[in-house]
Amino acid sequence: MTQGVEHHTDVLVIGSGAAGLTLALKMAKHARVTVIAKSQLKDGSTYYAQGGIAAVFDEQDTIDSHVEDTLVAGAGLCDRTAVEYTAREARSALEWLIRKGADFDTETDSEGHSRYHLTQEGGHSHRRILHAADATGKEVQQTLQQQARQHPNIVVLERYNAVDLITSAKLSLPGENRVLGAYLWNRQAERVETVHAAHVVLATGGASKVYQYTSNPDVASGDGIAMAWRAGCRVANMEFNQFHPTCLFHPQARNFLLTEALRGEGALLRRPDGSRFMPEVHERAELAPRDVVARAIDYEMKKLGADCMFLDISHKPAEFIKKHFPTIYDRCLELGIDITAEPIPVVPAAHYTCGGVMTDLNGATDLPGLYAIGEVAYTGLHGANRMASNSLLECLVFARAAARHINQSRAAQRHPEVTALPRWDDSQVTNSDEQVVIAHNWHELRLFMWDYVGIVRTDKRLQRALRRVEMLKAEIHQYYADFKISNDLLELRNLVQVAELIIRSAMARKESRGLHFTLDHPDTLPESEPTVLSPR
Repeated sequence: MTQGVEHHTDVLVIGSGAAGLTLALKMAKHARVTVIAKSQLKDGSTYYAQGGIAAVFDEQDTIDSHVEDTLVAGAGLCDRTAVEYTAREARSALEWLIRKGADFDTETDSEGHSRYHLTQEGGHSHRRILHAADATGKEVQQTLQQQARQHPNIVVLERYNAVDLITSAKLSLPGENRVLGAYLWNRQAERVETVHAAHVVLATGGASKVYQYTSNPDVASGDGIAMAWRAGCRVANMEFNQFHPTCLFHPQARNFLLTEALRGEGALLRRPDGSRFMPEVHERAELAPRDVVARAIDYEMKKLGADCMFLDISHKPAEFIKKHFPTIYDRCLELGIDITAEPIPVVPAAHYTCGGVMTDLNGATDLPGLYAIGEVAYTGLHGANRMASNSLLECLVFARAAARHINQSRAAQRHPEVTALPRWDDSQVTNSDEQVVIAHNWHELRLFMWDYVGIVRTDKRLQRALRRVEMLKAEIHQYYADFKISNDLLELRNLVQVAELIIRSAMARKESRGLHFTLDHPDTLPESEPTVLSPR
């Protein structure tokens, strides 16, 4: 059956978090925008971000300090130009968000003046984190989606998966290869629909779902990275997967994050016997960069044969804890843990994809008309390790930059819309009678990525992972060719592609740096470059 529903838009935004919605709002004055959400509009990583957004608001702080802290956290692999651009644009981006209605916490200074309450997180040398208690992402997401739903030029399509990008090269059209639109899987109607768009923006987030344990919501399956790769775009630094040091260890809360701001406000990491270990590991102790803290927890767990370590803020006044961390306090209390009186069991979990689709400072990829913004992109900002609270910042800054660039492109050159894109044809495939294949492959992939390509790696583990991922990739490719698509199949197809990119990038880096730590190459080389993979 050929599936025939078509959509026409000027800008297609795939992803509905801080990056996607910011770009949609910036573009909607000038163009028709369609925003695709895989689940509900709010169900991306933005909504669950706790900590905050880094920007220089304190008179004692400087942009140069924000830049230097980011470069140090990035372990010598950041692109200084990208870091300087982001830090410079940070305050303007936050002020735009505040004008849209975002409400960040304030305090009263000694002279009775109100100012933003700034907290400090790992890697930062100053207090520069704006936040809305411990639910900053929720505040940002709700602000942006309220604005987007009200805008007459923005169409929101919920419960749609992007299947693949449509390019002129795939259609054997003459001239420069560029993006023409995308195929979408309508999850409710169970059909593939076609979108015509002169500009497509990937704002799909990261790929942490490739790991068995993750702090991310279910939608973080690397879709944008895999689609861009299949369309011919380069990716970079895929070996740098950030494992958040402190996820709640509890069978009923597998992906509940415990924000960095807890440690910023004095929480201490302890062994099961109550002793601290971070002062033995790093001069900044609990405020060391995330990769250092995650490895330290992993090491202590393996050394002691312990299921978890403990994060303790109970020495702080109870009212202070409830005021600054109400979400965490309430959630832990539901599970029988009173964080004002006892330590919290924690383990590391896959949290953030520092690499991604290569872009310039405008968010433009290798494929004309295609942009990537937010966690899906590699801008050079994060290097070998992302500093806390630079992630939502990157979403805002690069969404604004991409919107400006798309506007300039549309004004400078009107791209002729291809009137006849081929419709999706699934007349040669059947419904699967072997859903167990997807479930089994899904579990196997995430388990061997955790065991072999996790916090600590070796050459042998990576070789084992590559052999397994190649076998899985072949199986899934055949399954995709034979059977009708589903949400699980689409995500599995993308995850196995992203897993291969992570493994190949890790194998290419013959040193330990930032988030990539390997026992076979424990030293850091004097000089290093980003790991770039090209589908060509």
